[in-house]
Parts: sequence; C-alpha cells; structure tokens
Amino acid sequence: MRWGIGFGLGLLLFVGVSSQFHSEATLPTLDPLPQDPYIQAYFNQNQAAIYTDPYRHITRHGDNLEQVVVDAIATAQSSIDVAVHEFSLPGIAHALANRAAAGIEVRVVVENTYSTPVAKRGNPATFAQLDEHAAAKASDLYAFIDANQDGVLSDGELRDRDALTILSQANIPLIDDTADGSKGSGLMHHKFMVVDGRTVVTGSTNWTLSGTHGDFTNPDSRGNTNSMVVIDSQPLARRFAEEFSYLWGDGPDGQPDSLFGLQKPHRTSALVSTPGSVLEVQFSPTSKTQPWAQSVNGLIAKTLGQATRSVDLALFVFSEQAISHQLLPVANRGVPIKAVIDPEFAYRSYSEGLDMLGVVLPDNRCKTDGSVPWAKPITTVGVPVLPPGDKMHHKFAVLDQSIVLVGSQNWSQAANTTNDENLLVIRNATVAAHFEREFQRLYDGAELGMTPQLQHAIAQQTEKCGH
Repeated sequence: MRWGIGFGLGLLLFVGVSSQFHSEATLPTLDPLPQDPYIQAYFNQNQAAIYTDPYRHITRHGDNLEQVVVDAIATAQSSIDVAVHEFSLPGIAHALANRAAAGIEVRVVVENTYSTPVAKRGNPATFAQLDEHAAAKASDLYAFIDANQDGVLSDGELRDRDALTILSQANIPLIDDTADGSKGSGLMHHKFMVVDGRTVVTGSTNWTLSGTHGDFTNPDSRGNTNSMVVIDSQPLARRFAEEFSYLWGDGPDGQPDSLFGLQKPHRTSALVSTPGSVLEVQFSPTSKTQPWAQSVNGLIAKTLGQATRSVDLALFVFSEQAISHQLLPVANRGVPIKAVIDPEFAYRSYSEGLDMLGVVLPDNRCKTDGSVPWAKPITTVGVPVLPPGDKMHHKFAVLDQSIVLVGSQNWSQAANTTNDENLLVIRNATVAAHFEREFQRLYDGAELGMTPQLQHAIAQQTEKCGH
C-alpha cells in the first residue's frame, strides 16, 4: 500500500518561488528513495520532496505529513482510532469528520493539557499568564484560527480551523488522560492512528502546525524535524489497538475505567512481521519495580548493543544513563557512533551527549547528577543547525544501515517510567535508507564536538561554580 504525496506537482511549484526559501533555496532536491510496499517513511523536511504548506502557502522541501495522515484516513472502511499528544491540524480534523459522517467509527484520545479548544483557554491577553512555552503555542494557534486577524475567533473560524471544535461538531467522541478519574497521567505522549485494524500511522510527529508545516506566525519555520511511518500490518495494528483499548476504556460516557500510565498492565516487547521485515513493538510506561531490561529503554539499549558497523542517533532528548552505559561497549568495540541532539537539551547537565563527549557539566545548583563521562570520548556528537524557531524533535536511531528505532519515546527516564509511549524496532534496509538520509541531512551541517555553545556553557558554569 503506497501513499502519494504529489511529488511531480510539487516540483513544478518549486520552480520560480525560491524567494520564499531563504537559505533553503540553495539546497538541491534529491532523487526520492524507493519505499517498502508495506512500510513507508516520511519526513517533514525531506530534501527529496517538495510541497506547498496549505496554510502559509510556502513552497518548501519536505513531505506533507498532514496529507499523509489524511490519505490514510480516506482509506477507512470501518474504524479509525487516534491517540495523539496534541491535535490542532484542521485538515486532519475535517478528514475524520467526513469519515464519521460516512458511518465510520472514529475515536480520539489526547493529552489533557491540549483537550480544551483554544477559544475556551482565553485570548492573547490572558495567554501572558501562562509560561513562555505554553503562551507561545497558544498565541500561535489563536493567530492561525483568527483568519481575518480581527482578534476575535468567530464561529465560522472555529468551524473551519479549530481542530477540536471540528471534532466536537462532528460528534466524534474524544477523551483525555483524566478519563481514568485522575488529574492526568505523566504525559499521554503517543502519536499514532490505527485504521480498519490494519494500517498503523506512527512516529515522532505531533498533529500540530509546529510538528508538521511550521509555526504559523514565523515564515522561516519549517516545523520541528519529525518522522512518520505508515505500516500495513494487521499483527502490528492489533498491538496498537490493544494499547488504544486500555486508554479508551468505556469511552466518554462510560465508567472511568480508562487505563493510562502505570495503571496499564506491563507488556514486554512483541515481535511481528510484514513481508520483508521483522518489527518489534513495545509500549511505556514500565514501573521501576520491573526489571529495567524489560522496559522500552531496555529494548533500546539491547538493540543498540547489537550494532556491528554503525550507530546514528537523532534525538530530541538523551538523558537515560543506563542506555549510555550499554552504548559505551559498542563504542569500545570500534563501532562508529554519531549523534545529533536538539540544541536546547544537548548540553544540559543530564545530557548523555555530554557523557559521550567526555564532559561533566554541573547544573544550576553546581551539582552533578552522577554522570559517567566516557573515558575515551568521541567527537561525533553535536547539535544540528535548524530553521529559526524549530526543534530537533526526532526520536530515532539507525543501526548498521538496516535497523531503525522510532516512535514517540524520548530516551529519558520519564518517558520510560511515567508516560504513555511507543517504540518500534524495524529491521528493513529499505526503510533504514530513508532514516539514514534524514540523519545525514542533519549531521552534515551539524556543529560537533566542543562547539561554541558547549564552550560557553562550560565557561558559565566554571565561573558560577568555581570548577
């Protein structure tokens, strides 16, 4: 099963609009790689594809991840189950509403922080009371919905552009992680959809402007770097459907029997297959009372330990010390390891990127957190150069150019022991080639080793802490 992106049309649109691209205009458009017929991989900054952002009307490199989801929704004949951390893309909401109107069962689970329509959360004046990150997100979404920019969200604008309003008016049932009677799990951090008990759409992508196209009020933004995989596999879909069932319980009108976070039963990883591929899937969280090796981070570490030729990491956060401990013997065997980590997290005191560089950096209290710097540091760790306002939101690894680790799970203890998360290990060289190309795109322009940013952080903490 193959989902089209309209590459040929995009190429025509690309010609003559380079003035919108800034530095992106100088990047060549690469030849597309072949897709596996059962597992397709997409990236919102893919240099081998071109599309026009449907909201800012900017033609740019990348796969239209919103359209990938819409195309999958259009195939539905019986059911669509969605579990996404954050959902504000109206194109997807309208597609779900259309299928619901056609009699398809649609169910949606979101994180409680993002389950209230923006119009009910206030207006730009009240957003100032939020923390900086939340205020920026709410303000950008408000500006996006306010099509005529008059400062007021009309009923028509909400029906057209507010995803949660669109779902509500289509009578699509929606719950969040307070449906179990609690104040919410750690984070309902999933980003997956199951269609007809057969097709799984998952990856690192939140269903938001910033997760796909780019911030509405920042024309330089191209969206936080993200991946999405579309997998045709009934056995895999059954595993994701089981996870969804725990979250859903009886739904919004039933008993508060939804299971989020550590209320769900622990499940070890499971192997499934598609023609030409072997996949391993597991869901978080895992209680600290369970053996760490049986957790998702344990699966990550076990799989990393199998690498024999190369390890390439593209991570938003890498703060799980136990993964670093099990990655070190791989480096000591002489396996080349490269890593790019989001600039906001790469040089924090708890970052395992610092361990790999052989650096210990005290926190703001001049304390260290038990970091174990590698005795033989590597210099192939750094930060990517990103469009203004964007984050390196990936959570993937490529091993030996044949194995991919991908999903919603950040490589952190919180993701492992608190949040609702998922991880896939995909053994397929065709799929791995797509992730390897994305890694190389980020790595080729990255700042590596003792970067100016890291040197500045060290100087600041040395001045503050005296050592």
